[in-house]
Amino acid sequence: MDKISVLIAEDQDLIRKSLGIVLGMNPDIEVSGMAANGRDAVELAESLLPDVVLMDIHMPVMDGVEATREIKAKLPEVKVIILTTFQEMDIVTGALNAGAEGYILKAIDPADLAGAIRLVRRGETMITQEVARALFARSLSGSGGRTDEASPAKEAFGGLTERELQVLRCISDGLANRQIAERMYLSEGTVKNYISSIYSKLNVQNRASAMRRAAEEGLF
Repeated sequence: MDKISVLIAEDQDLIRKSLGIVLGMNPDIEVSGMAANGRDAVELAESLLPDVVLMDIHMPVMDGVEATREIKAKLPEVKVIILTTFQEMDIVTGALNAGAEGYILKAIDPADLAGAIRLVRRGETMITQEVARALFARSLSGSGGRTDEASPAKEAFGGLTERELQVLRCISDGLANRQIAERMYLSEGTVKNYISSIYSKLNVQNRASAMRRAAEEGLF
């Protein structure tokens, strides 16, 4: 069985080493490298070609957002999961278009962290429910809380079908593709097709961006 190689980018020595120990306990995950700043993270990603990068936001030399942007531009096949806290939600929104596939809280349970890495490695996007709700609430607050069901923006939102709107609502609840499939009694392949259509119609690249668009329009 091929192991999932993970690069950890975190400037705090204790947290970086702790993450390495926790992830190393999983037989299918291998920590291939560690970086203490964003520039080192980019250089190590280029040399090690990890499957997944765990990326802290606040780091010296280069922050996690810029490091993510550079990694995704040079190595689009490398997946990036942003490590964040509730206090950093404003900065997380700045990373929405950087291409990261995941947004998780640093306080996440070790078992859930390993699960998030596996999920992202399979090609899915991972946004924990806590982060999804915080992002959604923050965007909704910034939109002035528009929730009028009769608003023209809502009626013609991106040209989405009713089924696509249901999928988008599931995304806003922080559900993974498999969970959406179970809730809507669909196959995962069908869910992925709906999500691809949603991204295309809304002109976004990931789930967080789609949620933000929906919140800005007062969709939910």
